[in-house]
Amino acid sequence: MEATAPTPPDPARRSLRARRAILDATSQLIAEKGYADVTIEAIAARAGVGKPTIYRWWPSKAMVTIDLLIEIAEQTTGYADTGDLAADLRTQMQGLIAAIHPPRTSPLAGVIAEGLHNPDVARQLRNLLLEPQLELFKDRLRRAQQHGQLSRDADPDVALYLLYGPLHYRLLYDLGMPDARELDALIARALNAMNGPAELRPAPGSA
Repeated sequence: MEATAPTPPDPARRSLRARRAILDATSQLIAEKGYADVTIEAIAARAGVGKPTIYRWWPSKAMVTIDLLIEIAEQTTGYADTGDLAADLRTQMQGLIAAIHPPRTSPLAGVIAEGLHNPDVARQLRNLLLEPQLELFKDRLRRAQQHGQLSRDADPDVALYLLYGPLHYRLLYDLGMPDARELDALIARALNAMNGPAELRPAPGSA
């Protein structure tokens, strides 16, 4: 009986395992040490790969982290549509708060901070992560307008500033994140501002 030849290693599968190990190592190290103190050398050592393997896919620590954030966003963010716009915004904003606080050990806060003095990082963060999330936000607002949950005159860009501006202001100056009561008040005031006085609002479903 002839011996079966061993199956040769699959380079593609090996590459996927290495990539997974690098992203996991990046996440672990940022949680342990903070973004600023993580190095490519430390990521390579934790992942069990050489630095050239990392640089084959990413030019910098920031780009590894942005890919990690894209993966997290695909799994955990987005806007539900339960029919209750305030509740859906609260769910998404609570997820964002968890992602950026505490800022020292937040991969998102770390990349935002680096982007303040590195235009290329800022551009990549905006193009690869922020813009797709903004489209999801605007799509949820459009559906709310179609179902009479939000004034048809509401400007999505203004809505963005009203809802998320305070979170980024708090992040920038390390003021802490709003608690549940403060977050509910922020959402309520933003929606009230966008909808206008109650007596001027059209009835749900009206043209």
